[in-house]
Amino acid sequence: MAFRASLRLAAAVRPAATRFYSQAASVPTSSASSVTAAQIQRDAALPNPDPAEDSASAALIREHAPYMVATYARPPPVFVKGEGSYLWDIENRKYLDFTAGIAVNSLGHCDPEMSKLIAQQAKTLIHASNLYYNPWTGALSKLLIEQTLASGGMHDATSVFICNSGSEANEAGIKFARKVAKTLDPSGAKHEIVSFRNAFHGRTMGALSATPNPKYQAPFAPMVPGCRVGDLNDIASLPSLITPATCSVIVEPIQGEGGVQVASDAFLVALAARCREVGAVLHFDEIQCGLARTGSFWAHSHLPKEAHPDIVTTAKALGNGFPIGATLVNARVAEKIKVGDHGTTFGGNPLACRLAVRIVERLADPKLQEGVRVKGEVFREGFERLRGMFPGLVQEVRGKGLILGVQLSEDPTGIVKAARERGLLVITAGTNTLRFVPSLVMSEGEIREGLGILEEAIRATRA
Repeated sequence: MAFRASLRLAAAVRPAATRFYSQAASVPTSSASSVTAAQIQRDAALPNPDPAEDSASAALIREHAPYMVATYARPPPVFVKGEGSYLWDIENRKYLDFTAGIAVNSLGHCDPEMSKLIAQQAKTLIHASNLYYNPWTGALSKLLIEQTLASGGMHDATSVFICNSGSEANEAGIKFARKVAKTLDPSGAKHEIVSFRNAFHGRTMGALSATPNPKYQAPFAPMVPGCRVGDLNDIASLPSLITPATCSVIVEPIQGEGGVQVASDAFLVALAARCREVGAVLHFDEIQCGLARTGSFWAHSHLPKEAHPDIVTTAKALGNGFPIGATLVNARVAEKIKVGDHGTTFGGNPLACRLAVRIVERLADPKLQEGVRVKGEVFREGFERLRGMFPGLVQEVRGKGLILGVQLSEDPTGIVKAARERGLLVITAGTNTLRFVPSLVMSEGEIREGLGILEEAIRATRA
């Protein structure tokens, strides 16, 4: 059934591809660019060989790519359909997805309930602007606070700012912290923002300035002034790193893009204590690791109250693919923010918020969270098996629940490609790390299927 539906979708985009295929076919090719017998034999042995230069996928890319700003280096498949834990491309290849849109599709691709809600709300009200109230922005804000308190996280959370993305949520958090600092010290001396190496907080200028990665920062320097960088889990450095000039400390309880690096409980407790000593705002970025991905509603929910943050930011899973983000704050922060201090045109629109209300309800389900913990162990067992098979390659497994990283001794690019050509999508993070952030509703059978494909891919790169 899924394959037939995929074929129908693919057919809708084939005319342009077919046109370009015909044009390409009429151009003579040199012997150097011709498909070799070895290439044909190789592709024939693979279930999902990457689309060739004379494929419908390549034709469509040639038509579209010149009009797209080249901010991404994408592999050849062109995806046209998703269902549950799987994606299909224009060539009708089927892929098991261990990426979930980079930890976004926690309820899987094209969840039927979400599709129904989108259709219903699109016929009712999509946007009316933040000049007016609507039923869903407030409902989502209330639910986020209620579920946060019920989960044991951020015990003094009071209110929420709804926006459109993780970068925007972090940008709001940075601005809110600066406003708090200005009320404490109107001179502006208390303005420094502390973040940690390997962090990723976004690409807007404020969030980028707190993302200490030269690859991302250098082309756009100078950064927003006043940013300092420390080392995750280095408790001894906190007194000199966080000073009376510190306005905000932003940290991921589990760094995602940085290689699935986990902040220790002891570090987060000490970090919170130091922030209280100097009057700095503590900001937990849970955009990738929050909303049940670790097996609890927030990744910090197990921490004692004294280690809870003043700000929590979220996005990704909040919309299951529909753009939305949120910045949760306590009264200390909220009371400093006045009308006109911040805003957003699209943030809090009824369509996004209605979806997010139902998504939060589902992600807050204890049974779903227990399933995440169990499935995380299935992954870990599989990784340990791979470590036994490839001891020189697999070095360490990090993470919690269904945000996991496998540290390798070499660049995993070849393994990623080999897995893709065998029907498995997996992504990287940090340095030589394979990152696993699948749908939270993926079955244990699908996990084992994917681990089997990963083993085949690794073997292929060892040959």
